[in-house]
Amino acid sequence: MRIILAPMEGLVDAPIRETLTQVGGIDRCVTEFIRVTHGMLPPRVFYKYASELHNQSLTRAGTPVAVQLLGSDPAQMGLHGARAVELGATQVDINFGCPAKTVNKHKGGCVLMREPELMYEITEAVRKAVPAEIPVTAKMRLGYEDRSMGVACGQALEAAGASEIVIHARSKVDGYKPPAYWEEIAKVREAVSSHVIANGEIWTVADYWRCREVSGCEDVMIGRGLIARPDLARQIKASQQGQEIEDMTWPEAVALVREYAEVLQGWLEDPYVTGRIKQWMNFLRQGFSEAEAVWPAARKIRQVEPMLACLEQDVPVSKAAVRAA
Repeated sequence: MRIILAPMEGLVDAPIRETLTQVGGIDRCVTEFIRVTHGMLPPRVFYKYASELHNQSLTRAGTPVAVQLLGSDPAQMGLHGARAVELGATQVDINFGCPAKTVNKHKGGCVLMREPELMYEITEAVRKAVPAEIPVTAKMRLGYEDRSMGVACGQALEAAGASEIVIHARSKVDGYKPPAYWEEIAKVREAVSSHVIANGEIWTVADYWRCREVSGCEDVMIGRGLIARPDLARQIKASQQGQEIEDMTWPEAVALVREYAEVLQGWLEDPYVTGRIKQWMNFLRQGFSEAEAVWPAARKIRQVEPMLACLEQDVPVSKAAVRAA
């Protein structure tokens, strides 16, 4: 019953993975995708997206981190999968789920679900290039124009050797609009022998249990829900044991943001650090009423210390305003 932190481009970087895995409850992370085109990328690019490669592919909390690749050239994807392992990757993941227009325009991500045969070739190339003991996994959606390609694409990935398949419960056209079609994940799970992991629209402990019931998947991947409520994985783990624990308070959440900012300041200038904080804050607004209260002032600040001081100001304390399913 694992909980995996989703790879969210431009947000779930190594510092935020460090921060969230220290809270507890997360069993694995996946990096933002490394874009593979025609030439071999230098090691510094791998380290940029997966600094955990310097630590046996683990966060400081000991949580494993998979390296994710995105591309459409099977030969190059195989070469980069092998290079990732040479640099220390303990799992290679392939992105067939990104819905971004710029990515899809250059034949990457979810647009490849129009071509299950190419998905097979890419996955097979990576599987052949990577040592047998290294898992090759994949993330996809239910389709591109609609949700009709899930089974065919899942079977292609299984045949190519993907040991696990994460499925975001929407098509590319669905974007991130509710609802999540967990019942469609169940159809793929029933059609393949590879381990299937459910993803999409898990914001609360109750959502987690409903997703498990409808999809039939014991393992889930959570992205936005964990960014909005950093203790969600810990809450879910407690519920698996029949327990309840206290919700994270706003001051505790701010302490996490401060820790994140301190790491970012080691390699980014203040305007870029505050930009990253604002991205996180935008999600925290869905998990904490206090975040919503300070957002109008915080969004205008471009220096780190004034930003953190703004978050730490006294605001009316209320129960977390967690988004309902």
